[in-house]
Amino acid sequence: MNVARADMADLVYFFAIARHQSFSKAAVELGVSASTLSHAIKGFEARLGVRLLNRTTKSVTLTAAGESLASAVSEPVAAIDGAIEQLNQFRDSPAGHIRLNVAVEAATLLLAPVLPVFAERYPDIELDIVASNRIVDVTEARFDAGIRYGGTVPEDMVAQRLSADVRWVVAASPEYLARFGEPRHPHDLQQHRCVSNRLGNNRIYKWEFERGEEQLTVKVPPLLTVDLAETGVVAILQGFGLMYLPEPLIAEHVSAGRLRLVLTDWASYGPGFYIYYSSRHQVPTGLRLLISLVREMKPLGL
Repeated sequence: MNVARADMADLVYFFAIARHQSFSKAAVELGVSASTLSHAIKGFEARLGVRLLNRTTKSVTLTAAGESLASAVSEPVAAIDGAIEQLNQFRDSPAGHIRLNVAVEAATLLLAPVLPVFAERYPDIELDIVASNRIVDVTEARFDAGIRYGGTVPEDMVAQRLSADVRWVVAASPEYLARFGEPRHPHDLQQHRCVSNRLGNNRIYKWEFERGEEQLTVKVPPLLTVDLAETGVVAILQGFGLMYLPEPLIAEHVSAGRLRLVLTDWASYGPGFYIYYSSRHQVPTGLRLLISLVREMKPLGL
């Protein structure tokens, strides 16, 4: 059966809606209105004679027919993307669109210092960065790559290190320490107000310590649990309590005297940031250039 031009356009619309499970998010990606998408999909379904999407006021899900179509076209769409990407070798300067799903701290500490230089060098490459601590399947969600701490990178992905190992420290405001005292041993944390951090997979981050050959994991009594470390930093700056977090995140506050480190002789190191992507897809030129620039500038060492 010959595929009509309208069907090809509507197939692109459908695949974006299926990927996002949202008309509004797909509309933003495609640069059209949600009403345009809705009208196009209704016409597409009418021509095919099957319903592809279940729509409610709150959600969009695929029907069995929609699941079948999305599965069938995913590899051809990826092949088309790869073919278009290969055209970069014929351009005077690289161009394209790169989608990244990154941990919030990676966006702040690793990418933010690099982005102005990247934009200056490669003005025709568009970056779409989703900063979230929620771990997603980057392939299924149509991201080109993800950036996470090394210990949380999915094992079936190709991964490249982008930073040195990260030093994890405990910090509090001088006002809190003056009022409640300074812990001298990790076990003393049981007597303090603590801020815990929730990982993207919904687990609470362990407070891990090491001194020489001795290693400890302390379960603190969290008076506050946050899923964004930046939220916890705001709280401890106001004297809320103690928090265990990556040292680079609070380096400026420590230098300015707004926060103080405690238990420094027990500070531990954890894996730095890694970028990861599927081995099944060609690495886009823009992504290779971004990786190269991060490794060149080394905002967190390497």
